[in-house]
Amino acid sequence: MQQSVTVGSGADERRIAVLHREGKGPPVVWIGGFKSDMRATKASAIDSWADAQGRAFLRFDYSGHGESGGDFEQGTISRWLEEALAVMGQFLKERPILVGSSMGGWISLLAARHLLEKRPALAPAGIVLIAPATDMTEKLMWGRFPEDIRRAVEETGVYYRPSAYSEDPYPITRKLIEDGRRHLLLGKPIQTGCPVHILQGMEDPDVPWNHVLELVEHLPGDNVSLTLIKDGDHRLSRDEDLERLIGAIEAIA
Repeated sequence: MQQSVTVGSGADERRIAVLHREGKGPPVVWIGGFKSDMRATKASAIDSWADAQGRAFLRFDYSGHGESGGDFEQGTISRWLEEALAVMGQFLKERPILVGSSMGGWISLLAARHLLEKRPALAPAGIVLIAPATDMTEKLMWGRFPEDIRRAVEETGVYYRPSAYSEDPYPITRKLIEDGRRHLLLGKPIQTGCPVHILQGMEDPDVPWNHVLELVEHLPGDNVSLTLIKDGDHRLSRDEDLERLIGAIEAIA
């Protein structure tokens, strides 16, 4: 059943669309990627599994995404993290399994850190990451941009980046880049307090597999598994990829 959570106030208020399936726990929480939505292939596959298993499943759209309100170009990591935490705070009653895809992998790790520190009763029981784009604004965007694109972002405030996944380009704003620097995780140990399983395609052009190896190196104290899929792309949405994803969730659950 679709519901909503209101985040922010005044001019900053936005309505976040939520789909919440009741069931036994630990509840699985889908945390989507940049410009993705909660009805996309992987989230829908998890929902079908949750329905068949009687499992609790929670998913939502960030502001400016899917069925939620708000302007995408106002989006930042801070803003989308705030929304993820608000949705979890509203619907969760026990420790969840976070499933983060691409940018959602970064937000999952940030959310886990916040919950460990501020709400340990809701700290994740496990995390599954799909092509986690940790520190993506700095490592996978700004660090890869040539000088002319950096200059365009600084001077105009936005660069419209062509996308392989949409006919419309993705706006990369100066606000997104600058805010992302407040949330960088690589460079020091990342504590999650739970098992982590990472699924990564080796043919992924957006999140290179060596970037994910760097993430693994920063998860020193946790039970970490990494599955490298030799012919896997960024989306990992083929039938065999979805089977691996469900298997990873079941192994933790």
